[in-house]
Formats: sequence, C-alpha cells, structure tokens
Amino acid sequence: MEKTKARRLNIVFESEIEAEETEQTGHKSDAGSKKNKSKGHVWEFIAIATVPLVLVLGNSMLVPILPDLEKQLAITKFQSSLVITLFSITAGLVIPISGYLSDRFTRKSIIIPSLIIYGAAGILAGFGAVWKSYTILIIARGIQGIGAAGTAPIAMALVGDMFKGATESKALGLTEASNGFGKVVSPIFGALLALLVWYAPFFALPVFCLLSLLAMMFLIKEPEAKKKPPKLKEYLHKIGSILKEKGRWLITSFFAGSLALFILFGVLFYLSNILEEAPYHIDGVRKGFVLAIPLLGMVVTSYTTGALIKKNGTLMRWLINVGLLIMTLSLASTIFAFDKLYLFIGLLTLSAIGTGLLLPCLNTMITGSVEKSERGMITSIYNSLRFIGVAFGPPIFGWLMDISDRMIFITVASLAGITLAFVFFLVKPKGEIS
Repeated sequence: MEKTKARRLNIVFESEIEAEETEQTGHKSDAGSKKNKSKGHVWEFIAIATVPLVLVLGNSMLVPILPDLEKQLAITKFQSSLVITLFSITAGLVIPISGYLSDRFTRKSIIIPSLIIYGAAGILAGFGAVWKSYTILIIARGIQGIGAAGTAPIAMALVGDMFKGATESKALGLTEASNGFGKVVSPIFGALLALLVWYAPFFALPVFCLLSLLAMMFLIKEPEAKKKPPKLKEYLHKIGSILKEKGRWLITSFFAGSLALFILFGVLFYLSNILEEAPYHIDGVRKGFVLAIPLLGMVVTSYTTGALIKKNGTLMRWLINVGLLIMTLSLASTIFAFDKLYLFIGLLTLSAIGTGLLLPCLNTMITGSVEKSERGMITSIYNSLRFIGVAFGPPIFGWLMDISDRMIFITVASLAGITLAFVFFLVKPKGEIS
C-alpha cells in the first residue's frame, strides 16, 4: 500500500516538474535541463565531500608531527598515540546519538553545530600544544571527537536522502574518495605546516571547518522528511528488528569496514615512526610524501569503484572479496620486505588499493539496506565501529612494534584473512541493491 502511494506521489511530482518546465520553456526537459541538473549535483557533491575531508584532516594531518609531539611535550609513544585514539573513541561513542538525532530532526541541524564544535576545539588543542600542556591537548581532542561524531557519518546518511540509484553510488564513492583524498594530502600538508612551527596543523583545522560550514549552509538543500519521526522506544525497536533480520551480513560488513581503517591508521602510525629511524632516515615533507603513496592508491580506487558499482550487488560481492584477498596477501608479503623500502611501500599501497575496493561497496550496501527514517542510526553504528578501528590502530601497532615488526604484519594479515572468510560466506548481495 505504501509503495503504491509512493509511486503515485512520484508520478504527480514528475508531472508537476514537466508542467513547470513546459510553462517556462515551451517544451519538456531536454539535454540542457539535464546539464543544469548535473551542474547542481556537482556543487552538492563538493559541499558534502568537504565534510569527510575535514574529518580526516583532524586525524591524518597530525600523524607526521607525532614524533615532534613526543619530543616537545616529553611524552611516550603511547601517549602520543592517544591524540589519535581519544579523538576516535569519543567520536565512536557519540556517533549513534548523533545518528538518532539526525533521524529525529534533520541532517543539517546536526552537521552544522558539529562543525562549529569541531573547529572551536581545534583552536583549544592548538593552544594546548603551544602551552605544552598535554592535559589541555587531550581534553580538546576529546571535545573534537564529540564534534566529529556529527560530521561525516551524518553526511553519509544525507547522501542516501538526497540521491538515488547510480547517482547515490557515485556520491558515496566520491564521499569515500574525499575521505581518502584527505588522507593523501594531509600528511604532506601537515609536514609542510610543521616547517613553519610544529604545532601549526592544530590551528589549520578550524579554517577548513569554517569552509565546510559555509558550503553546507549555502549549497545543500536537504529534502523534507515525508514521515513523522518515531519516538525513541519505537525507533530502537525498529533498529533491533533490522539487526535481527539482516544482522549476519550487516555486522560482518561493519567489522570489515572497521578492520580496514584499523589497518590503515595503524600502518600510518607505524610508518611515521620508523621512517625517521635507520636505515631510512626520511623525515619532514619527504616523509609526508611517502605516507601519501599508499593513500593515493586507496583514493583513486575508491572513486573508481564508487563510479562503477552503481547498485550492482553481484559486482559488489566480487569486489569486496577481491579487496580483502588483496589486503591479506599484500600484508602477509610485507613480512619479507622490511629492508626493501620501495617493495615495502609498494605492498602497503597494494593493501590500500584493496581497501579502496572494499569501502565504497560496504557504504552503498549499508546505506541501501534500510529506509530513510532508520538510515541515520544504521550508518552511525557502522561509522562508530569505523572510528573504533581508527582509535585502536595506533596504540595496538605501537604495542606490537615493541615486540617485533614481523608480529605486526602477521597479526593484521591473519585478521584480514579471517574477515575474508566471514565475508565470503555471510555477505552475499545479489542483483540490484535497493
């Protein structure tokens, strides 16, 4: 019954658009109007893409300066890793709340205040670094995590609200590519800013937050909700029903996305520390460029994958499994390549390409698995687990570094292989993802 009503509403809506176009131009929609619509989408894509870009700059831009942070504040490697970890854990815990609020109210009403909190806390973190106060810095990073919770995860739900079909897949691919692009440029940009003064990256982030805030305010027109949002008890019951019905593949997909980012940020932390030591002796901007190489492989693959998959569930299944297989084999091969820098970075880049195949497919499947009214919470649970993956990457890699380099890559290759086995048997999208 609801589907029949939706079809009727859609027919009426399309008829009204055609009538309006006929009245204004004397003919129905043509190539020119499609071109204008495409241009409109471009600006919307750009505005939404700024949100994950700002989010990732908040972490990745700081990775190159972590060794400097350790020296300037006289802290341990574990304490420096908490600058990334506390931000991500706080965000991971708050994301489900932000998701519910975005379903209850609107996406923009959550994203805009979150960007303000994120940027303001960035200024506080910068002063914490200037004053060499680890306490203020850590508190500010926790507040930033609260702001971060209402940014990129809600933007992913907003994409699902605004676009449909192949356009949605393309927008989600661009969102993931923007996330990846931020990871590519942020180590270089962070290293360049550190040439001015080591704490400059902390103060750069609020500027990017302001630009994203203006883009969201003036370039995004959010579609109006068709239904009255459910009360909390009813809402949680619906989420529970979704997880009960689709939990096997949803939870497996959540874990796969979390693992991919656990490995990615763990590898970045690992490289940031070892590249400055013998036998490499690579620091400053050169180190930023080396860190960017694997991430460039991921961002190009993410955008290409998002553009190609459309809503093809069978293709997504193939790409998810191939991506995890590539990650498993390349990470296992690094065990024999520590003393060969070019081969080592090449294998890590190959692993990042596998991540680029994996994430856009997971994003499209997860956002398409539920109705709009529950999408905020489902995508928030997913992004919460992704943040937790980011949070645990640096400290666990740091702990494993004290054991041995080989132990790091034996562990992550094994985790990727186990995840591949679960995904192969439990995640089986077919046909067209709705």
